[in-house]
Amino acid sequence: MNARLSLFGNDFAAKTLKHFIAVSRVVKESSLPATTIELVQLRASQINGCAFCVDMHTKDAAHAGESSVRLNLVAAWREATVFTEAERAALELAEEGTRLADAAGGVSDEVWANVAKHYDEEQLTALVTLIATINAFNRLNVITQQPAGDYQPGQFG
Repeated sequence: MNARLSLFGNDFAAKTLKHFIAVSRVVKESSLPATTIELVQLRASQINGCAFCVDMHTKDAAHAGESSVRLNLVAAWREATVFTEAERAALELAEEGTRLADAAGGVSDEVWANVAKHYDEEQLTALVTLIATINAFNRLNVITQQPAGDYQPGQFG
């Protein structure tokens, strides 16, 4: 499969991606747990059908020591017993924040209250920014049909 547009070989695309990547780095420097970051990115990418990001975040999480059991169960996290209550709250926020068009009211007060029990204000800001950013990356990759499978852990920083 060939991409419709080269996001890495195009000067304008490289200029715009630099800013998306900068936001991602700020989130990674926050106090939001690295495991939560990878799980949320993986779940949003699964929902959006972004093979490039599913490949990337699965490999990065595994490289960082995440178990294959947990990675394999992210798509079915509601029925899985391997996630903490905080991770479950973050995954639920990721789902509602990704599926905005499916919910007339956006993210429910119940989901927000639940996630706010587990994360402080900095972490909540990082989590919301993460969800917005991964959704943007997903859209860039899906629209341009970026191929998946060749990503190497840590390839982009």
